[in-house]
Amino acid sequence: MKPFDILVAGEINPDLVLSGDIEPAFGQVEKLVQSAVLTIGSSSAIFACGAARLGLKVAFIGLCGDDIFGRFMLDEMRKRLVNVDHVMVLPGGSTGLSVILNRGADRAILTHPGLMQSLRADDVCDSLLGQGRHLHVASYYLQTGLHPGLPDLFRRARSLGLTTSLDPNYDPAERWLGVHDLLEVTDVFLPNDLEARSLTGASTVDAAAEQLAQKVSSLAIKLGAAGAMGVQGGQKVMLPSPPVTVVDTVGAGDSFDAGFLYGYLHGWGLEKSLWLAVACGALSTRAAGGVDAQPTLEEALANLPDKRV
Repeated sequence: MKPFDILVAGEINPDLVLSGDIEPAFGQVEKLVQSAVLTIGSSSAIFACGAARLGLKVAFIGLCGDDIFGRFMLDEMRKRLVNVDHVMVLPGGSTGLSVILNRGADRAILTHPGLMQSLRADDVCDSLLGQGRHLHVASYYLQTGLHPGLPDLFRRARSLGLTTSLDPNYDPAERWLGVHDLLEVTDVFLPNDLEARSLTGASTVDAAAEQLAQKVSSLAIKLGAAGAMGVQGGQKVMLPSPPVTVVDTVGAGDSFDAGFLYGYLHGWGLEKSLWLAVACGALSTRAAGGVDAQPTLEEALANLPDKRV
């Protein structure tokens, strides 16, 4: 038995979520929103909290500043049972921040990167890798410091017996470079519909899935309110999302990832893992922010069809 089920090499930033059916305007125009919440942000941290909520043992490796945002993130992650002993706190460093304008099923995001781009692959040493079963990386296009050494990091992890997963998230530059070179050492790939189509140039998610499934052994594509698609070992599964009253979709994809990897690490089949993933993603939208409505394993299983439990 290893101390950790999942090691997360990721970015650290809180989210300031402003919710309301409005669109901002320049010219010193002031508009009122219905709510404001400061909460755990970054895809990597939201994923880590979701995985820990399901009962997995999770350790986080990253960088933050010794500032109010960094201290907030570390305190909140500890409360959610994520081990942050390996987070490097840099005096004088600036922790990133995302400001999210949430309009129900849609949102706009402004992000100050801060130290998001500063984590390097060699910050994740073999002695730490040896303590985990699985290595997860998200926000590929924001974590530019990881890029040069990430393929080797994944190779090191796999040589030590870990499996690997990648959620690319959106590319702000819309160039979509680099991921294909990493897929050959990625066991589980977790894009959404737009990311899958952008990475492949395919016009449909089915065509994108066909291309990507040739490069990774397990593929799970998030389709938002339409559910998800999974491909593994020649099997292809499409599942709907359970009905929920959506408050905020921030972090739903990261909670989806946590659910899928829970099933993957427990040796579940593709369909059952995908059922848990869509349940975790859907249930996470019941409250503002990415973490406050993340389900326990029992809550998520209650939303699976009886025959899947």
